[in-house]
Amino acid sequence: MSTVEVVNMATLTKPEQRALTTRALLDAARGLFAQHGYGQVTLADIVATAGVTKGALYHYFGGKDELFRAIVAEAHREVAERVASAAPDADPWTQLVEGCRAFLLASTEPGVEQILLLDAPSVLGWEVWRGLDARSSMPELHDVLVRLMDAGTITPRPVAPLVYLLSGAMNEAAMWLARSPDRERDLAETMAALTTLLDALRSPR
Repeated sequence: MSTVEVVNMATLTKPEQRALTTRALLDAARGLFAQHGYGQVTLADIVATAGVTKGALYHYFGGKDELFRAIVAEAHREVAERVASAAPDADPWTQLVEGCRAFLLASTEPGVEQILLLDAPSVLGWEVWRGLDARSSMPELHDVLVRLMDAGTITPRPVAPLVYLLSGAMNEAAMWLARSPDRERDLAETMAALTTLLDALRSPR
């Protein structure tokens, strides 16, 4: 039974009704997309699970593709929050390494990987997917690299190319890990390789 079905909508204000209905649709669709994949889920499946009408879905999201985009954006934000909270009290270098690890772990969790890595690039298109990623995880990477350069830990250099190079490498690694038959082993090997790459950025001592 969905949240909408157990709440008397007449007792809620319009903004509360909107928030409840959109949350029900997002939660229902996300669970279905994670379990079955975007292509195997119908609008009928989503509204039945959410306990709302198709009219409500079209009113708030315009269709399945727009609803999926909202879910992908939400997943990107959640990954970014995991990165930001990976080692908040540590030194910038530890924050960089642990942030990278948190990104790979969060991106490849069951359910998240199906939506974020396997379906989203093809459903939304690479440019849209990349734009969502750039607005979520890349600012944190940019900031920690600037702090490391300011502290002299990393040799000063243009930041933007480095951000795109590292972000691209981690996205490719995450997509590979999403298809890995042994995620734990391959994650450890990926982090070892990534740490070696990051160490090469350190300023000569």
